[in-house]
Amino acid sequence: MSDVVTRAAELLQEHRDSIDRLDAILVFTLAERFKQTQAVGVLKARHDLPPSDPAREESQIARLQDLAVQADLDPEFAKKFLNFVIQEVIQHHKQKQS
Repeated sequence: MSDVVTRAAELLQEHRDSIDRLDAILVFTLAERFKQTQAVGVLKARHDLPPSDPAREESQIARLQDLAVQADLDPEFAKKFLNFVIQEVIQHHKQKQS
């Protein structure tokens, strides 16, 4: 194997290792976020509050889109991602109230 190919393989592995670390961070961050939203769900259930808060959701989506722009990430992707997470949270809240 030439030095160029060897160096390319090393760089590829470095990138993959970085991606693996970032994936782990994402998973643990999402897990922590869901722990917090589960606590919110319990609180809402105890106080007979609605599982969904459209004004809060809209505000969060706008905030995340702004952050995405700052991070050079597609804001539409950020919106889709947060909408997915929000729908999961709402389902968990509804289950707590059942």
